[in-house]
Amino acid sequence: MSNLLAAAAASNAGPPAQVFYVLVPILILVIAFDACCLIDLARARSVRHLPKWLWATVILLVSAPWGGLIYLFAGRDRDSGGVVLR
Repeated sequence: MSNLLAAAAASNAGPPAQVFYVLVPILILVIAFDACCLIDLARARSVRHLPKWLWATVILLVSAPWGGLIYLFAGRDRDSGGVVLR
């Protein structure tokens, strides 16, 4: 009987530890991508279709990484020359 209880408890323990070794780097990459999009938005001289504050909201609140991708394809203004690095 105790073996059945131990097996039932072990089966409800959750995902194996190896899953976390895969998910943590992916989570770090998604957060870094959103941070890069926000930095690009802050440095941009102008954006298309929406004001900057609304693009920041889209980047943060739309499911990652879709908010950043939407900003890059629809909101980023490529014609103004963007950020000038010296």
